[in-house]
Amino acid sequence: MDNDSGKDIVVFGAGGRVGRAAVAEAVARGHRVTAVVRDPDAYRDLEGAGVTLVRGDATDAASVAALAAGHDAAVNAAVRLDVPSVDFFTAAAKAMAAGLTEAGVGRLLTLGIATTLETSPGVRIMDAPDFPEAWRVFSQGHVAEFELLTAEAGPGLDWLMVVPGMDLNAEAERTGGYRTSVGTVIDGPGRISHADLALALVDEIERPRHSRIQLGVSA
Repeated sequence: MDNDSGKDIVVFGAGGRVGRAAVAEAVARGHRVTAVVRDPDAYRDLEGAGVTLVRGDATDAASVAALAAGHDAAVNAAVRLDVPSVDFFTAAAKAMAAGLTEAGVGRLLTLGIATTLETSPGVRIMDAPDFPEAWRVFSQGHVAEFELLTAEAGPGLDWLMVVPGMDLNAEAERTGGYRTSVGTVIDGPGRISHADLALALVDEIERPRHSRIQLGVSA
């Protein structure tokens, strides 16, 4: 894709660390961003050149459709920890699939979790016998999200689940690069900064190279 004129990108969950990094990376590269949060008054610091801050709900198809209309791509970095993981992530996946299709937005990048990546064929990190049960339950939400998008997202929605390494680190510095894998753990410590993860997200908006897979991303 040619980004000389910039893209219009809607970011759901823009108030979180990944969402904020995605907004910053997109604006730095000349794109226009609609930053969607549940309570705009709590995130006024997001407002600035190239950013429009709005209230919205990533689990409501009508809200997604209304806010995404006129945009070239969407990023879903929304998460809620006060509701069951499977319930939230499947609701968001359904809303994204239906709402973005209604709005005519053809590209969706949604955030995954490293524990769902495979360490060997058919074996995920979360399948290890000693894996904490609470983490397994949370991880299952992303598994269900991926399965739902695979089953329900129509051909008009080119979606991708971007999965950071196990050490998504707020203290890590931007390196300006990253490695990728398809559905598998990447060798090494799995550390990646929020800024480098955002780099991968915006790269996949400007130049889509992967579709309908889990794309592992690590430094």
